[in-house]
Amino acid sequence: MINKLIDKIQKTKAPIVVGLDPMLAYVPEHVQQKAFAEYGETLSGAAEAIWQFNKEIVDKTYDLIPAVKPQIAMYEQFGVEGMQAYKKTVDYCKSKDLVVIGDVKRGDIGSTSAAYAVGHLGSVQVGSRVCTGFDEDFATVNPYLGSDGVKPFIEVCKEKKKGLFILVKTSNPSSGEFQDQLIDGKPLYELVGEKVAQWGEEHMGGSYSYIGAVVGATYPEQGKVLRKVMPKSFILVPGYGAQGGKGKDLVHFFNEDGLGAIVNSSRGIIAAYKQGTYAKYGPENFGDASRQAVEDMIADIQGALEAR
Repeated sequence: MINKLIDKIQKTKAPIVVGLDPMLAYVPEHVQQKAFAEYGETLSGAAEAIWQFNKEIVDKTYDLIPAVKPQIAMYEQFGVEGMQAYKKTVDYCKSKDLVVIGDVKRGDIGSTSAAYAVGHLGSVQVGSRVCTGFDEDFATVNPYLGSDGVKPFIEVCKEKKKGLFILVKTSNPSSGEFQDQLIDGKPLYELVGEKVAQWGEEHMGGSYSYIGAVVGATYPEQGKVLRKVMPKSFILVPGYGAQGGKGKDLVHFFNEDGLGAIVNSSRGIIAAYKQGTYAKYGPENFGDASRQAVEDMIADIQGALEAR
């Protein structure tokens, strides 16, 4: 799957991923009201609203981008109905030939970790049949329980030819409380990066491993270090736009071949119509606003890469 991701990045010339993280407040009123008219002001109504919101954004952007990243918590808040919307979103994006990165941040041990891996990336035996669960192409994994929590995911990825993005240095302000702590003179995030590189060397898809890393755009200096620590790992870079990251801050996440990183923007794209720059589109044309935001993001990152 890492090879498909690279191929699509090269074809679209867009090393970006759209984060499908739909808070109900992002969904325009007319979309909400249509869903509520059919399902009521219920969890089903909310789930229908976010599904229709997602579908419009995907329809307006899928030809420009290689991948999407739905954040599962935004769907879980609406219970079972929300999880059905998550699955519909995953399936719809795959029907558009988009690579789907399930932002699930799972982290557990033993059989529990194996069950998470099977549920999101693998398949399960049900009587005489083999069934798939959510069936994303990649999943995000929290490694801070150690190798026991990661290896079951790696095994499923080997079997299904899928991939992982392992949390190394996250974009949130308090990430340093633990991740920056020094151990034998090195910050913890660097030790985790070394472990990701080790796992990656053992599981190569070609020029790059299918074991990638998550490193926040908000920490460009750490990104420089981690790029060297993990030369063959793709880096998923959250924190662009709404969290402050810009194209010029991100060039060090990429290798000299122009590959090695994929940059995520979530509300900066899906809620673009709420921003002053794109307000002219209005809520009725929120999908068109998202498309323009994608085009602007691609130009920003490509311009920065060409200028370095």
